[in-house]
Formats: sequence, structure tokens, C-alpha cells
Amino acid sequence: MGGIGIWQIIIVAVVILILFGRGRISEMMGDFGKGISSFKKGMSEEDAKTPPASPRIVGPETTPEPDVGSTSTETKARDTSETPR
Repeated sequence: MGGIGIWQIIIVAVVILILFGRGRISEMMGDFGKGISSFKKGMSEEDAKTPPASPRIVGPETTPEPDVGSTSTETKARDTSETPR
């Protein structure tokens, strides 16, 4: 008990056949097959479009920004003139 038997499968198949009809079911299966083949074609085209991995291209070097902790010449001049004697 609780398992699906052959008679339950046959009853469900007959009900589906009555509800949709033979033409509609074959049309749906044809559309399903076309969808699968279209999906496979799209996947193969996507693989063909992706370029192979290439080495990373590095742009020209830029001048480094000054460190935050470094002092400029203006700060040094100001610091020396303000020192008490």
C-alpha cells in the first residue's frame, strides 16, 4: 500500500489524454523538444563566444601618491620658524 501501481499510472494517463486530447499533447511534446534543442544550441554558442583565458594586460605605471605621514617642505619651514628659543 502507498506505492504507485500500473493501474494508477494508466488512469492518470487516460485522464490527461481526455483533458488535453492527442493533438495537444503531441504539440506540447514537440514544443518541449524544440525548447531543449534551442537551449543546447544557445549553450554551444555561448561557449564559442567566450574567448580563451589570456594573460592580464597591465596599463602604464602611474606615479605613486605621497605617503600621508610624510611632511612637505612648507610644513618643515613652518615648524622650524615656530619653535621657541
